[in-house]
Amino acid sequence: MRLAAALLVCATPAVAGEFVPPAGCETWLTVQLLQCRVSNHYRCAQDAPGDQRRADFDTDGLVFLSRIDAETQWLESFSVRMGLYERLDPGPSDPASFSELLRTGEDRFDFTETGSDGSQTRTVGSDRLTGRFLVIDGVELQETAYEAQQFDKSGQLIVRMRGTEYAHHEWRRFFSGPTERDYGDGFVAINRGPVAFIFPGQPGFAATRPVHGCDAAISALPEGGPHVADQT
Repeated sequence: MRLAAALLVCATPAVAGEFVPPAGCETWLTVQLLQCRVSNHYRCAQDAPGDQRRADFDTDGLVFLSRIDAETQWLESFSVRMGLYERLDPGPSDPASFSELLRTGEDRFDFTETGSDGSQTRTVGSDRLTGRFLVIDGVELQETAYEAQQFDKSGQLIVRMRGTEYAHHEWRRFFSGPTERDYGDGFVAINRGPVAFIFPGQPGFAATRPVHGCDAAISALPEGGPHVADQT
């Protein structure tokens, strides 16, 4: 759990309402999301080139941390309230590839992650460009559609997922959109899509308090998914 603890330190606000990354890291983007979430995106000099980190907050504080690489592979994530740290296993059968998605219009993936509780999950699925572009708060994004399934170490199906995400070519990352997840009782919808992109020097940058949809019932679905842990 030492890596999980390090992630937690990296994403703890230094002062109330303001996200301050540790020495060697720099916050470059804050995104206010639907369903009462806000994400702070940051990069750290000690990481491999192209790696990106993200810290998600709701009204009660920090809820989720993640690190991806330049191909948007989930390298590690930490569901704070569950106390569950997960890390990508070496040698994925079919690594997620943002480059392949942009080059061919579709990318298939098949990888496993091991959790701090000894659990192992296998995620199999695909991303596909729909050909549709849209602009959210002045930022142009390309719509993608994804489908995925997650299995436990015995091969038992855990969840089916399908939905929409938004890819930014230059930033080399996905943002969540409308998603459905089925844990065995039918698909349930969730949408933590972006509403506002806030850059350094703009009001609301480095905020840790979400502002959209906080007066509505918040979904109890856990974090996770090929990209939305976060995931979407």
